Amino acid sequence: MNSVARSYKNTALEFESLHGTLLETENKEKPETDSALLILDSRTLDRECLARCLVLHGMGLEILAYGSIDEWRKNNDLHPPVAAILLNIGSRKVTDPSIAAEIAHLVTEFGPNPVVVLSDIDELAQILKALECGARGYIPSSIGFEVCVKAVNLARAGGTFVPASSVLGRTVADACEEMAQPATGMFTQRQEEVIRALRRGKANKIIAYELHLHESTVKVHVRNIMKKLGATNRTEVAYKASQMFSAEVGALDQPGLPQSRTW
Repeated sequence: MNSVARSYKNTALEFESLHGTLLETENKEKPETDSALLILDSRTLDRECLARCLVLHGMGLEILAYGSIDEWRKNNDLHPPVAAILLNIGSRKVTDPSIAAEIAHLVTEFGPNPVVVLSDIDELAQILKALECGARGYIPSSIGFEVCVKAVNLARAGGTFVPASSVLGRTVADACEEMAQPATGMFTQRQEEVIRALRRGKANKIIAYELHLHESTVKVHVRNIMKKLGATNRTEVAYKASQMFSAEVGALDQPGLPQSRTW
């Protein structure tokens, strides 16, 4: 059965208790925009609730809610240009070949506009796969709507949203065991020590102090590590390193390892 698409502009939603109906009233403080956020979700109730909540939390874009990309294509001439795509996959996994192919197809069709994935699954393995497919963000459904709005805006600004809880929490170890790849010989011992510090979110000055290095030397190590991993920022280094060699880097945590001074 075909679903009916709704367009949600910058409006405030009011609940009229007398009649028990949901009404849309114009919000004079927020002018309409000439671009839109496209929500894709086959579940009618879910996508309409999501669209309304994003409006309430200041998305700042007209929101188009469709059940599939084919439905949007039939009506795309009626709406403003799409500035970003929010694909709600629910409990389905990005590691499912059909979902991965759908994400990659959207990235190709709408590029350079970002595709952001919304999912009920908060696992690092799923996040990494989504980014591998070209997504510019992965939003677990456990976060609030305000964070969701910020994540979409970050992707529109050229950034990539990754939930910190997934990168730094217990799911890191689980995903690394599942997706671990050998990294023997790829990094020097000093680079592995720097990577371990980056995974803990430490700044260059702290890394330099703990490893008895000059800060400029740490910066050189970070640049070389980013180049080897194909990473564009420190956060990307953290989760790519976690994927590749958690066991090797974890070995550096063992007590009794000598600390050398390198200048």
